[in-house]
This record gives sequence, C-alpha cells and structure tokens, in this order.
Amino acid sequence: MIVFCGYANLDVVGRVPRFPRPDERLHASAVEHLPGGMAANAAVAAARAGAQAAFAGVVGADPLSDRFLAELSADGVDPSWTDRSAFLSTAIVLVDALGRRSVISEDDALGAVHVSAVADRLTAAGRNMLYLDGYRAAEIAAAVRPALTLAVDLDGCDDRDVALEAVRHAGHVVVGRRRLEGMLDVPERRWPTLAAVSGTVLVVTDGPRGWTLCAPDGATVSGAALAVEVVDDTGAGDCFTGTYLAGVEAGLSLTAAATRAGIAASLSCTVPGARGAPAPSAVDAVVAPPITAVPGNSTP
Repeated sequence: MIVFCGYANLDVVGRVPRFPRPDERLHASAVEHLPGGMAANAAVAAARAGAQAAFAGVVGADPLSDRFLAELSADGVDPSWTDRSAFLSTAIVLVDALGRRSVISEDDALGAVHVSAVADRLTAAGRNMLYLDGYRAAEIAAAVRPALTLAVDLDGCDDRDVALEAVRHAGHVVVGRRRLEGMLDVPERRWPTLAAVSGTVLVVTDGPRGWTLCAPDGATVSGAALAVEVVDDTGAGDCFTGTYLAGVEAGLSLTAAATRAGIAASLSCTVPGARGAPAPSAVDAVVAPPITAVPGNSTP
C-alpha cells in the first residue's frame, strides 16, 4: 500500500484564451469545479496504475468533502485515512489555449500532528511507503520511522533548506527541473552527487523534455516524454509521481517505473482536468520512448 498524505483541493478551473494582464477582464470558455490536490491526484494515478493506494489528507464534514472522497473511492483510492475535522481547500486554476496552467491554491489544515499519526498507523499496519507533497516537506521529520520508505514530491516547496532536509530523509524524491535548478539552486551537474550523498533516488521532471533519474549509486538515466497535443497539463506532475511510485511498489526497476510514469504523464495532458492519469493498458500500448544512459554509468 502507498499512503498519500497531502493536499486535497476543489479546483475551480477557468479555461481562457490566454492568461490575463493586471486589471484585465477575460471571458472564460468554461468554468468547471473539479477534484484536485497534489496528493489526491497522485493517489488516483497510483491506483489507476494498479497500486493499492490510500489518501490521508484533511478535509471537512460538508457535502463538498463527501463528494471529494466519494470520487477518490470511485477511482479505487481508500479515503478512510482522511481527517475530516477541518475543511476542503480550494484552488483557482486558469488553463490557457496552449494547455498551460496557472494556479492559486489555498492552504489546508494538514500539519505535523496528522503526518505523525499517519506514519504511526502505516507502520502499525505493516506497510512501508508514505508519500508527502512539497507543502508538507517541513513536516517530513514527523514521518520518519525505521520501517517506512518516504517519497516526496517537492513541487510546492520554495525553501531551499527545507527541501534539502526533506531529500535527506526521503527514499524517493520527484522534483521539477525549474524548481531544482532555480529556486533550490541545484544545477544539473550536482544531481548525481545530491542523490548519492542523500541516499535517495532523485527523479527530475522536465515537462515535454522528459525526465532524469539519479540513483544513490551514481547511476543516471534519462527518458524522453511523448510528443502529444496538450489539452491541459494540470496534474501531469502528480500523475508522474503516482505512476512512478506504483511501479516502484510493484517491484519494477527504477528505469521501468520512471519510463511508465513519463508515458502516463504525457498521456494525462491530452485530456482536461488534474486527474487524466491513463489506465495501464494505455501505457502498455505506447512504445517506450528511447532511454539514454549517461556514459560511464550503469542503468538503475
């Protein structure tokens, strides 16, 4: 089982011809209310990839939260780990004509106490993989247990020191290239060193340019993304992470897990909404993109 601890959102999605300028009013072609949230999206992707997935966020006891959890359950995600003592947060998402998105998200009520309780419950259940989203990176120390493998998606973490501390605790880290190089100041030449020193599997995603995986033993491998017509790239990173962790949980090699994740994330961009993760059969039908090992390194 993989337990996904992090954001649950109600996404209010406006589809616009372009992003507005200050003081400008645009007409949306559609405004939709869709389920979202990093951890919830990743949990759905993992479930669709065949993993036993549970969601452990914090929502409310209201009808919108009822609907949110029912939609997770319909996608095969166990919502029983969710704390219902607070509220369902909202994200405002603008999607332009090129399928790019801009997001304003509301903070939720999930903190270190809940993270620690989830880690204890997971340990007692004899399961060993816990995912935290980047907004929970500061609370990762509360999740450390000898028997647990921690996975962190650093999207949402803007503090370099917090992010690097999370990397040191995690067994698997997924992070976008722009965030890793820009906000966190870790250039490409230092990726293998960061993975080796931290003892973590570092997976760097780069949108349509694909992904790079650095293993703790120094091995580095890269894979290309699929060329697709992008309708909406909201949640593509969540799809990658959920699919990748499902592959790891299933015992696939790191390369195979990342390859399937890259295909799934690309396919998710061809449909609207944050939960466009495809079924395994759709990934199986795609010829795997070329994988290029860096000279001098073994393939993980």
